[in-house]
Amino acid sequence: MFGRAPKKSDNSRYYEILGVPKTASPDDLKKAYKKAAIKNHPDKGGDPEKFKELAHAYEVLSDPEKREMYDQYGEDALKEGMGGGGGMHDPFDIFSSFFGGSPYGGGGSSRGRRQRRGEDVVHQLKVSLEDLYLGTTKKLSLSRNVICSKCSGKGSKSGASMKCSGCQGTGMKVTIRQLGPGMIQQMQHPCNECKGTGETISDKDRCSQCKGEKVVQEKKVLEVHVEKACKICRRLHSLERLMRRYGCSIYYFLPDTRSAMFVRLNICLVFIPLQPDTVTGDIVFVLQQKEHPKFKRKGDDLFVEHTLSLTEALCGFQFILSHLDGRQLLIKSQPGEVVKPNSYKAINDEGMPMYQRPFMKGKLYIHFNVEFPDSLSLDQVGALEKILPPKPQSQLTDMEIDECEETTLHDVNIEDEMRRKAQHQEAYEEDDEDMHGGAQRVQCAQQ
Repeated sequence: MFGRAPKKSDNSRYYEILGVPKTASPDDLKKAYKKAAIKNHPDKGGDPEKFKELAHAYEVLSDPEKREMYDQYGEDALKEGMGGGGGMHDPFDIFSSFFGGSPYGGGGSSRGRRQRRGEDVVHQLKVSLEDLYLGTTKKLSLSRNVICSKCSGKGSKSGASMKCSGCQGTGMKVTIRQLGPGMIQQMQHPCNECKGTGETISDKDRCSQCKGEKVVQEKKVLEVHVEKACKICRRLHSLERLMRRYGCSIYYFLPDTRSAMFVRLNICLVFIPLQPDTVTGDIVFVLQQKEHPKFKRKGDDLFVEHTLSLTEALCGFQFILSHLDGRQLLIKSQPGEVVKPNSYKAINDEGMPMYQRPFMKGKLYIHFNVEFPDSLSLDQVGALEKILPPKPQSQLTDMEIDECEETTLHDVNIEDEMRRKAQHQEAYEEDDEDMHGGAQRVQCAQQ
């Protein structure tokens, strides 16, 4: 945070809260804080606000950089540097760094050191439309961190650890830099000596298996069952018991579709990475549907395109469509039926299976395109005129036709044509802006 050097303000209140002189040593501060914190601990009926003030005063005075800034500029400078005092740690965390929890409850206070939340594990799984139609099983080779079995996640041979001297067991450090005249910067970051844990382990006492990291990496193959026709934003009830047991949630979704497939796991939750003193995160499977060369999916429905010749569109057609499950569907028109270009036909119960209704499916829509011949011979034109309905009678007289100008039609791709026109218009507008801008600049220079 940047700002001007703060004005001097009260720089004695924190010493008065702890009951020590300004010349107090770090050991004097520790003794004073321990005595006052035990006396004022809320679990013993003490004043919560007084307990919080003690923790904040000790946090500031036990940090050499914060203490120097407090002695020089006072309390207001710290508040400005921390955004109104927002840099304060949990008072129970500071208390636990001395006693390892509450000394009054046997098992530690519920307000002791808060556990960190582990990161979510996200795996992307590519599936085909056939997989989503039929359901499938995928095998994934996953690796995760597990608590070291040799040291039970302690990281040391003896099972003990020391409070980090670099951060006084808080896991965080504050750096204050002078950027220039009247400018200071204060940054809070995890302690690099203990990696934010607040604890250190001596080299001689490190566990030989995990090297003091408390966890080791484990690799296994996981079977993931992709069930057919599940909707988005639902949870599998069969996993609720395991979710409660392992304390995590599982979400599955398929991007860019209205309907998604859930993933059901055989042995899913035992593969979530574990860390000491960490709340287990969520495991998330993202299903990425591969593009199908023939079918398109929209919710419970399937779409397919088919091109007919002009003869088929007029005289009837039949063709075989291979479905996603390998079945061969015979598609044919009714006698005397004429299929128009850009028309749709639907087949009931041949779309995607519906969620929790395995015997019901959506619709299969067929989009028909009609391919016309590029040209016809005069004989073919004459034959068609005899077969097809007569052309509408022309209302133009020979005199009217003689007075008209004859035109010539040519083929055009309308999308490409409009794109070129838009690009040309943008280029023209840019040139026009440059021309007017240059004229204004010349005019200003003349003035």
